[in-house]
Amino acid sequence: MNYRHAYHAGNHADVLKHIVLARVIEHLKQKDAPFRFYDAHGGIGSYDLGGVEAEKTFEWRDGVGRLFSMDGAPLPFSEEVENLIAPWRNCVAAVNEAGALKRYPGSPEIVRLLLRPVDRLRLNELHPVDYETLLAAYAPDRRTAVSRLDALMFVKSQLPPPERRGLILVDPPYEKTNEGEHALRMLTEGLRRFATGVFLLWFPVTGDGLDRRILDAVRATPTKHLWVTLNVRKPRPDGGLAGSGVVVINPPWKLGDDLEILMPALAERLSQGEPRFEIKFAAP
Repeated sequence: MNYRHAYHAGNHADVLKHIVLARVIEHLKQKDAPFRFYDAHGGIGSYDLGGVEAEKTFEWRDGVGRLFSMDGAPLPFSEEVENLIAPWRNCVAAVNEAGALKRYPGSPEIVRLLLRPVDRLRLNELHPVDYETLLAAYAPDRRTAVSRLDALMFVKSQLPPPERRGLILVDPPYEKTNEGEHALRMLTEGLRRFATGVFLLWFPVTGDGLDRRILDAVRATPTKHLWVTLNVRKPRPDGGLAGSGVVVINPPWKLGDDLEILMPALAERLSQGEPRFEIKFAAP
């Protein structure tokens, strides 16, 4: 409950997570039927890159700062890559005034900007101060409801959605030693209630083996799933965020094709020495 994402907003892990999230949403929008988005760890919605927290770490400079210049202009990739990251770029531009890169949108804001009027958002945040900030920012949007629950209770109480189409994001801070197991339990409970839902599980790569334990557990599930990992440098036993990954359960068709195009470009741009990426798909 002490974790504050403001220290890490816009870093290389956020860039990977949010580009994947935006691609999934774009695929889901190809069908007319509405869907519902659930964010189990909503944070505050968007973040001040000039704030006290962000300026203590400057992690964003090696993340979103590698894809935008300080004046807010895109630092472009090839046309093929740009077409795929355009939804994410548009969200970053939407929270920044012309002429500067000052803010970074978290997952609630990215989704709010990308969803259609017929779609719905359900946001959750346990931290008391961040919950109040999130509530104040999103309560006016009639598509949105905000809760303050334990993330597992949130997932168990919300699923399945009335629309029978849904996207569930699980991205805990992984501060506690059992948080990986807790995240996997959220995934298991969510799938038990909503087997056809699209689930996104984010995880860090820190050199302690957590990423491999999570992927081994996902591999053992009878689900269709895709995962992507991006290490910007070689992991060290003493920790530190060397990279991150996203598991997508019930991935949209052609998401894997998107990642095959995106990942070489992102690995090169976000590199801190020894970049490496992996894309895997499995079906039961």
